[in-house]
Amino acid sequence: MIAMPAPVKRLFEWKVRGVRCVEIIGVACVLALVFSVYIAKAAAARESAEISRIERDIRENRERVRLLRAEVTRLEALSREIGLGPVDVKKQAGEAALTEIAPPPVEKPVEKAPVTPPAVAAEAVQ
Repeated sequence: MIAMPAPVKRLFEWKVRGVRCVEIIGVACVLALVFSVYIAKAAAARESAEISRIERDIRENRERVRLLRAEVTRLEALSREIGLGPVDVKKQAGEAALTEIAPPPVEKPVEKAPVTPPAVAAEAVQ
């Protein structure tokens, strides 16, 4: 056997209520490892759920993009059939010219309905 110095031998033989301190320390280390593995697995499960949610969002967005591209293609085909085309660069308007092309709408006053007294309204009903 290997000869141990006296202080190390005393450390391994030191007992608290019949249990050696080295065993208590070992059990505490094992419990700490088990707890840290549990925490790591819980964090990994949350990350996995987040990744699957993001992947699902990506799939939905890809489907939307595909449908929008099909709609654009359909609308472009319809506009070509009736003779529409893209606007020439020289004919495009800037921000300042927009009010000249389409002036802002003029607010019209709201007409109120004529108010009839209740006695006249009752006579009309009878």
